[in-house]
Amino acid sequence: MTTFIATLKIKPGHEAEFERLQRELSAETHRHEPDCLVYDVIRHRDKRNTYVVYARFKDEAAFQLHMKAPFHDRLVPPILACVEGEMDLQFYDWVG
Repeated sequence: MTTFIATLKIKPGHEAEFERLQRELSAETHRHEPDCLVYDVIRHRDKRNTYVVYARFKDEAAFQLHMKAPFHDRLVPPILACVEGEMDLQFYDWVG
């Protein structure tokens, strides 16, 4: 399985837009990509502009399909426009 965890700090005042776009990206991913097992977005309890996106795919091919999806190309640029600085994107392999 291919898994990524992205930590993102959002520009002040852009949190609502970021959350709206991420909810749509998550919904579209779950609707159109059966090999995406998890796509979650969570917000830090104390640092209200810090988020983590956690996604797990059946395999690398499923992840590559996600990266090429039309809705991904439509939603990711405005999501990244909400991000302050660089996101911390890490990839992991399933152990279980």
